[in-house]
Amino acid sequence: MKNTLSALVFTLFMMACNNDNSESIDFAVKNDQEINDYISANNLDAKKSNSGLYYVVNEAGTDEQPTVNSNVTVAYKGYFTNGSVFDQSSAEGISFNLQQVIKGWAEGITYFKEGGSGLLMIPAHLGYGSKTINGIPGGSVLIFDIHLIAVN
Repeated sequence: MKNTLSALVFTLFMMACNNDNSESIDFAVKNDQEINDYISANNLDAKKSNSGLYYVVNEAGTDEQPTVNSNVTVAYKGYFTNGSVFDQSSAEGISFNLQQVIKGWAEGITYFKEGGSGLLMIPAHLGYGSKTINGIPGGSVLIFDIHLIAVN
């Protein structure tokens, strides 16, 4: 699990640095439908941001709120809309700078304060795009259960 976690963190860092906007396939409509189907099937009260990120705040948190430049510690579980888990941190979480992760995380974590928890539903254009990365198929919607442990 630690190797998988390291691989995902490395991939998140590398994808954040990738400025290649040459996606050959537009998954926006397909992803939006998939996310809306997931929201309906799970009876979620989700919000959609201007970027296309969907999120659910289960617990807002009470302490410091991060910005897109913050260093944070987050515990998470990542899975696809079919429930298949592709990665998970320990309960202690992992620490990183929000400038070093996929766009969906960089934006989504800022909707929570320390101690907050919820769900991020990330369409491909805010995740890995049309590229297959570490077993995550191109065009995939990524779902993350997150708990913002700390703004470091």
